[in-house]
Amino acid sequence: MSKVTSQFQADGVLARTLQGFRPRAAQSEMAAAVERALVKKSQLVVEAETGTGKTFAYLVPVLLNDGKAIISTGTKALQEQLYHRDLPALRDALAPKKMVALLKGRANYLCLHRMNQAVAHSGEMSKELQGQLVEIRKWAQRTDDGDVGTINILQEDAPILPTVTSTVDNCLGRDCPDYEDCYLVKARKRAMDADLVVVNHHLFFADMALKDVGFGELVPQADAVIFDEAHQLPDIASQYFGEAVSSRQLQELAHELKVLYLTELKDLRQLDKAADKVLGSLNDWRLVFPKDPMRGNWRQFSQQPAVRLAADVVAEHLTFLREVCKSALGRNQDLDNAYERCVQFLHKWEQLQDVSRTGYSFWFETTARQVTLHQTPLSVAEKFGGYLERSEMAWVFTSATLAVGEDFRHFTEQLGINHAETLCLASPFNFAEQALLCLPRYLPQPHEREMPAALLDIVEQVIDHNQSGGTFVLFTSHRMLQLIAKQLENKTDRPLFVQGSTSKRELLQQFIAAGNGVLLGTASFWEGVDVRGDALRCVIIDKLPFASPDDPLLQARVEDCRLRGVDPFAQVQLPQAIIALKQGAGRLIRDADDRGVLIVCDQRLVTKPYGGVFLQSLPTMRRTRDLTVALDFLDTLENSE
Repeated sequence: MSKVTSQFQADGVLARTLQGFRPRAAQSEMAAAVERALVKKSQLVVEAETGTGKTFAYLVPVLLNDGKAIISTGTKALQEQLYHRDLPALRDALAPKKMVALLKGRANYLCLHRMNQAVAHSGEMSKELQGQLVEIRKWAQRTDDGDVGTINILQEDAPILPTVTSTVDNCLGRDCPDYEDCYLVKARKRAMDADLVVVNHHLFFADMALKDVGFGELVPQADAVIFDEAHQLPDIASQYFGEAVSSRQLQELAHELKVLYLTELKDLRQLDKAADKVLGSLNDWRLVFPKDPMRGNWRQFSQQPAVRLAADVVAEHLTFLREVCKSALGRNQDLDNAYERCVQFLHKWEQLQDVSRTGYSFWFETTARQVTLHQTPLSVAEKFGGYLERSEMAWVFTSATLAVGEDFRHFTEQLGINHAETLCLASPFNFAEQALLCLPRYLPQPHEREMPAALLDIVEQVIDHNQSGGTFVLFTSHRMLQLIAKQLENKTDRPLFVQGSTSKRELLQQFIAAGNGVLLGTASFWEGVDVRGDALRCVIIDKLPFASPDDPLLQARVEDCRLRGVDPFAQVQLPQAIIALKQGAGRLIRDADDRGVLIVCDQRLVTKPYGGVFLQSLPTMRRTRDLTVALDFLDTLENSE
């Protein structure tokens, strides 16, 4: 027995430091595999189902191993949970001398220079923004790390935050007058000096793709990289190996230059005029797109004469702005920085107008006020896989959902992982006793008009039979969510929590506190949500989570499969949907004592040949086609309290 696996025994360190710890063979097996990968500097891919204890299965070997390690999580919330909740006691027990650091993206840290700029022209702000700025300045006097996520008095999306944080584009770097006091610089220094750094996937790939100048040295310094929630990596990596430019970035640049004219360069009237021209052309640019927020195929959409004309006008005014900035170079550091950004934005803008290049998906997304153009590579396997081959590091990829059945190829081929050990670890939970899967009979097909009414009827019946427990209703579209939410408001007096009404974190806290609430959510609630006990007894899924056929990245991947003579449904659409369903189903049983019902309202699970592949990938629960059986199961949970 190795030093690592001995920690997972009944008399090991985990039993001493974690309340309620029970030895689990799967957890010990995963820890041993992680230890091998760290020693050999090899690659490991592990699917560890809910209840395996995968977090501690990689933390223990990492803490006991020499060398620097990076742990990357799927979200900031998981990052904080790992750093503040899971790591401290374990580190104290196993490796008290190891230095541990938490590093977030730059937008999470107060920028002193931009805060001072905001104060200088606060007279032009609305009363709301002025009030928020006062709170920021008070908080700035007492913060140690500058993490704006700890400002409890402000909402997560408070409008003041973009004006007091920096972006890669507007950061002055070493030329900044506040460089010595910069919170981001201090956080990076702590990360460079630490033995273990906790980051998130977006930050990792920003670093790896060297988008953040002067910060690309963090990843090569490491001896090991552990990716938790690794199923998210292919899509996130694609974003960072592609290019994008948004009207918001261009608007922020123009607004910053207007502030510079008002405060520092009052004689440069041309600067104000040029910035106004850019802002005007960006407003016209938004108007050539449909009013409602959407995603679309930029290759096709860009062929419209009105769209091409509006894009040309934006380019023309950006060029004028660049020339005005160029004429005043050397007068002001912020202006010099803005000039560089203007040059880069113009280059990207022109690049994204050329949609004839192959190997990329060209797409756009809009919000009520913004448009973002994207160029995303169809495959990152060559780039990322090449990086793995060249590096002399250990790489561990883990998640509760990576395999289709026990086949990892869908995941490994997307990332170019060619030489990994793979491991599939089943959950220690007794799903056959703890959970029931119901596929109700006689439902309409998902696309039929009768489906919303049928779904609403099932939700109402479940709520009636699950009086003292909580219910999740997970949707694949916002449209269906809003439709059901609107009707449900008038049909139940139970606490109702609808995604979008407040932040995800707040919504979840309210749901757990209620104890018998009903939460309606889409994509972000299908994963990374941990509700234990009676607060969640039933999960209802409206339909199989196939990606929308209108999704431009999916369209491009499908087209690429056809060109290669491969079946796009089997290669792309089906595996993605199976992994998404496994994530959604994984919300139900989170603990050895949890019990509950999973209801999937999609007849295709039993009428289509591929339905069997979905079912094989789910935990082995008892199954029924009779909704009454599921409701009776919920009744037994009510009566057993």
